[in-house]
Amino acid sequence: RLRCREIRASANLPGLCEVFARLESAAILGGNSARANAGRFSYFAAQPKEILEFGAEQDDPFGKLQKALAKYKLEKDSDINLPKGIFRGGWIGYFSYELGRYIERLPAAAVDDIGLPLFRLCFYDRFIAYDHQEESFWLLALELPDDAGEPEEKLSALEGSLAESQRIRVPQPATADLDNIDFSSVRSNMDKNYYLRTIEKIKRYIYDGDVYQINFSQRFECDYDARAIELYHWQNCYNPSPCASYIDAGGFHIVSASPEMFITIADGLIQTKPIKGTRPRLDETGKASARAKLINTRNFNELLGSEKEQAELNMIIDLERNDVARICRPGTRTVVQPRTIETYPTVFHAVATVAGRLREGITFCDVLKSLFPGGSITGAPKIRSMEIIDETEPTARGVYTGSIGFIGIDGSACLNIAIRTIIIKDQKAYAQAGGGIVADSDPEAEWAETIVKARALLAGINSVMRRA
Repeated sequence: RLRCREIRASANLPGLCEVFARLESAAILGGNSARANAGRFSYFAAQPKEILEFGAEQDDPFGKLQKALAKYKLEKDSDINLPKGIFRGGWIGYFSYELGRYIERLPAAAVDDIGLPLFRLCFYDRFIAYDHQEESFWLLALELPDDAGEPEEKLSALEGSLAESQRIRVPQPATADLDNIDFSSVRSNMDKNYYLRTIEKIKRYIYDGDVYQINFSQRFECDYDARAIELYHWQNCYNPSPCASYIDAGGFHIVSASPEMFITIADGLIQTKPIKGTRPRLDETGKASARAKLINTRNFNELLGSEKEQAELNMIIDLERNDVARICRPGTRTVVQPRTIETYPTVFHAVATVAGRLREGITFCDVLKSLFPGGSITGAPKIRSMEIIDETEPTARGVYTGSIGFIGIDGSACLNIAIRTIIIKDQKAYAQAGGGIVADSDPEAEWAETIVKARALLAGINSVMRRA
């Protein structure tokens, strides 16, 4: 059963992030709702009841995942007065892009030089949810069979954490000049010549009929010896996003500013929101605000009218429609929103929404096997695209273009596409950026797009490191 308390208090979310970041295996989901089109809730969890990790050397990831997910089920009458759509407890973590190889049995050619688990999920029996709409906190605790009356103690501990957060003042993160990021200390897993040659190679695959498009990326690496939570503060302040997350995985950290939703599942309805098409967006608050507004208007209209990006998104919509159809009731699959332009602090994105109602008996593992990894970050058709990605990208993607989020014990789920995501391990920060390559792609323009996407991530790293 689920127990809860609602508390109305002034929100000091950076302070609450600090409180939880000091605890074991912290997980924070949700961004700065005031500055991004964020979801209604942000979540703060730590000290999990159970941790499930799956390494690349192990077998049968979906069997182990299904067994773990089946251990806990929420009683139907648990706190029915909770806000609609709130996470009611369960697992929070990530799935690496390479998990997709276990679905299609693809060979592994790229070098896994970071060496992270294929997935890591933590079962949290207590956490805090902040309702951005009602400006209130929910303290939630699961009553498990072996708790012996412990839920009230869990809720009291959460209330203490909330009270502690009110006394913490997190300094405003230092700003960064996004237009003048120093790349001299940044290393890539490929040089520009390799990138340009590979784009031409991918275009030959397209001309030969192997694929229609490929999502090709490069990875950036730099030194990082500050706390990971400081980078999360910076992202929420200057690069807020609707699917942001912070994961403390013990030996490494994940800081994500993803704008892209992979899947949401609620009451048997599944949605996926692929992104295809990006243009830079300048800060309109500085001295050159008039010029920035003109450039932003031009970039917005250029993306809106781009036949290339429209064609790219249409291909991915078709791919996602087919993936969704495999697990949904006949006649329920629909393209809710064919294409819209969404605005973020540093970029404009073209986004679509595909939805359907799940068939009876479909499990989360069935959903993952049908849709993972997301089509917007592979290409079309998906399997051949993944083979070419593995052939052309020199290092394994890891968490990048995998998914981060929650899997609820009530059957709900919410997972992002892990783009705009930084991995911090052994005093190194890794950030990856890519784009969709089609038959008429300009290699130089594609290279420039990856730099635009990486700039906001690297700006945060530079800013935090200067303060450290």
